[in-house]
Amino acid sequence: MAKPLEINDSTYQTEVIEADKPVLVDFWAPWCGPCRMVGPILEEIAAEQESNIKIVKVNVDENQQYASQLGVFNIPTMILYKGGQPVDKIVGALPKNQLMDRLSPFFDTETEKADEVIAL
Repeated sequence: MAKPLEINDSTYQTEVIEADKPVLVDFWAPWCGPCRMVGPILEEIAAEQESNIKIVKVNVDENQQYASQLGVFNIPTMILYKGGQPVDKIVGALPKNQLMDRLSPFFDTETEKADEVIAL
C-alpha cells in the first residue's frame, strides 16, 4: 500500500521531475494546521490511486529551493506534475472529492487500456 513519500531538495529532481507518472507535491510544515488536515486525505489517495499518481511531501521549513522557485507562499500548496512539468497548483486544504476532481483528469489511462486489450 503506497504512502506519500517524504522527499527533500536533493531528491526532488529524481522523485518528481523524472517520475514516470503524475506526481502531486505537497509543500507543508509540521506546525501548519491545514497541512495536518490534508495529510490523511493524501494518504488515502496515495493508497487508492497508487497506479495513477505518486504523492510526495516536502517540508518547507527544511527544504526551500523548489518551494521558492515555484512561488509557494502559503501552505499547504500542492503542485501537480505530469511529464516533468507543473500542470496544476492547489493552494489550501480541500476535501478528498474536490482534490480527486482536480487530479483525475491528469491520470494516465494506459493501464486501463492495456487491461482492456488483455481481456479481448
